[in-house]
Amino acid sequence: MDPGAGLRPDGLGLLIPVSRAISRAADPRRAAHELAATIRRQAHQPRPAARRGDADARLALADALLEAGCVRFGQFTLKSGLRSPIYLDLRLLVATPALLSRVAAAYAARLRGLHFDRLAAVPYAALPIATAISLQTGRPLIYPRKEIKEYGTAAAIEGVYAPGERVVVVDDLATTGDSKFETIDKLKAAGLAVTDVVVLIDRQSGAAEALASAGYRLHAVLTLSEMLDHWEQAGRVPAHQIAATRAFLQGA
Repeated sequence: MDPGAGLRPDGLGLLIPVSRAISRAADPRRAAHELAATIRRQAHQPRPAARRGDADARLALADALLEAGCVRFGQFTLKSGLRSPIYLDLRLLVATPALLSRVAAAYAARLRGLHFDRLAAVPYAALPIATAISLQTGRPLIYPRKEIKEYGTAAAIEGVYAPGERVVVVDDLATTGDSKFETIDKLKAAGLAVTDVVVLIDRQSGAAEALASAGYRLHAVLTLSEMLDHWEQAGRVPAHQIAATRAFLQGA
């Protein structure tokens, strides 16, 4: 932009709109500096409305998961043999493409700010989720096989990648973190770098702490405790089921 635009030949004559708080101040120069400082401070402050909007969207997603049967309350036997008053079944997402798309968008938002070259899905529950994320973001996807093929390429990891690339591990849930470590070990054995793991729901049963102790960061779209708090306040789940679930989590 021409710095002389709007000026007379003598370099004067430019009209600049100025707030009365500055033009009529006892010291206009000082008032202008104070206003500039205020603007800079506010520009660097978090935006509450944006945070509130993000929280509302995530809790609306929690409601959609409940309505779709991906979260159920009752009595369920877990893989560990424990009896749980809550069961999370995100494999059902494939039955509702619109919800799967919303879930992928929520992951995409959580992935912003992370540095990686490829997505790496934990087989097998996370595969459809990671595929949906890949389609929405354009990020390439790989996944380690649970069993290495004894024919064809005998690949341990499916997809295209190069040693030294950074991948972010994608899974549906985080409980203890065991399945994440199995996947991370296979990825690292192939020469890939891993620092971050992203899940839809953190059950808050030790995964974040276990991963952190090994140098990995867990990122979750939702935590089970905030979902329970929301459903309790909204009256969407009976109080006794909320209480039973909280008691189970505290003893897990």
